[in-house]
Amino acid sequence: MEDISYDDFVRLDIRVARVVSVDTIPGKSRICQAVIDVGNQTRTVIVGGVQHYTPDSLIGKTVVVLFNLEPRTISGVTSEGMLLAADVNDKPFWLTVPEEVPPGSRIK
Repeated sequence: MEDISYDDFVRLDIRVARVVSVDTIPGKSRICQAVIDVGNQTRTVIVGGVQHYTPDSLIGKTVVVLFNLEPRTISGVTSEGMLLAADVNDKPFWLTVPEEVPPGSRIK
């Protein structure tokens, strides 16, 4: 894997978010859409790995999200960020923080 500079790293806007709601996407069994609270706004994100958990199990989790990822439309839904996860054999383990960390807090 290629090293990145510190300047590249600081361009990433990584924040804490709280999952507000999760909905299935008709015809899709591996992804769903979630609404996340990032403090001063909400955003919709596509979440993968649905075959490993129930979408409702994400509701209320305080997660880590890449906030400034370019929006991308997947299955007709525009995703405005990305939940960060450890990947073990294609199964996501969502990066979380204690609930007392306010949504929108930046991670440095």
